Amino acid sequence: MTDETKLLEARNIVYYYEGNKTPSLDNVSITIKKGVKTAILGGNGAGKSTFFYHLNGVVKPASGVVLYKDVPLSYKKKAKRELCSHVAVVLQNPDDQIFGQTVKEDAEYGPKNIGLPKNEVEARAKRALEQVGLWDKRDQNSLQLSYGQRKRLSLAGALAMKPDVLIMDEPTAGLDPQMALELMELAEQLHHSGTDIVLSTHDVDLAYMWADEIHVLRKSEKVYSGKQEGFYSDSVLSYSAGLLAPSMFQMNSTLSALRGKDPAPYPRTEPQLIAKMVPDKPRGTMQIVPFKGAITQEIIDSKKSNRIVGIYGTEVRKSVASANASVDFFFGGLESCLSQLLNGEDVALFCDPDCVDLMEKKIAEMSQFGDPIQYQIEEPIVVEQHTEE
Repeated sequence: MTDETKLLEARNIVYYYEGNKTPSLDNVSITIKKGVKTAILGGNGAGKSTFFYHLNGVVKPASGVVLYKDVPLSYKKKAKRELCSHVAVVLQNPDDQIFGQTVKEDAEYGPKNIGLPKNEVEARAKRALEQVGLWDKRDQNSLQLSYGQRKRLSLAGALAMKPDVLIMDEPTAGLDPQMALELMELAEQLHHSGTDIVLSTHDVDLAYMWADEIHVLRKSEKVYSGKQEGFYSDSVLSYSAGLLAPSMFQMNSTLSALRGKDPAPYPRTEPQLIAKMVPDKPRGTMQIVPFKGAITQEIIDSKKSNRIVGIYGTEVRKSVASANASVDFFFGGLESCLSQLLNGEDVALFCDPDCVDLMEKKIAEMSQFGDPIQYQIEEPIVVEQHTEE
């Protein structure tokens, strides 16, 4: 591995909480690579949160070293403040990192704390709150938000820092299924735009669908690093770490065994599994419609015709919600549209313009499970939109 691929590295980390003789992290070495979607897995008490506290210098190891871009962390106040502008951590409990009285003040807290100009602070806070769907609540007391809204506010505070690395500890815990889908779509979009994402989760199905690589902790020790299939193929190791194999991994293994087929390639999503297991069914086609601005039901209907319509992206979702427009798939638009396409339906997917190549990448990934998906990229639709100040 070249130094250029190393983003964050923990070398032989040992850490004790005050008064404890048993280490919370025991000789843990983990390398997080640039451009790789990374998940940290493990049962309760495995040390995931403690490990995260080391990555942005909140705590200092008893021994070992943490490096960011191959440079050891400094624990001086100025250096830690500088690191926080590059590596942002979103804690599992949002109340541990909400400091502002109002929603807007809280989103401004981080950028203001590192001395950015007022106009830049305000612009960053506005953008971050729009990304998590809280701009319309910007003047509300942060303590009056629901738990799910506070989770999103803590994420907005991190996004306002425009970090190179965004670390999220159990990001979907306490969120309803739709909000969890929206958050993971945002994580995918951020990663695609160049923000490296690291998350911890108990949800093995979520991690399996999303992560390129996993690192598994068990009782303060690291027991695995690498591709997910290697870990779940070792049932003794996964059970000993307090984890069960993801449902998609189990279904693929069972169906492949019944058909006498190799389980590889391993599908991570429902459309991939359908494409692999039902290869001969006639398929529909997909229109990808880049869209920016204020959407209307007429615009959606003009593309709909006999097609099923889904959406993907922060801006498109905000626009559809603001217009109270009707689409078939408001959440999980890409995967839902692909599943319908594999069932013979024609589909149209409205997406943010900067997500077009991401959509192409995900469609291309389907080809390893069957015939290539037929799709067409439409001319971008741009409608003037008056932004609320």
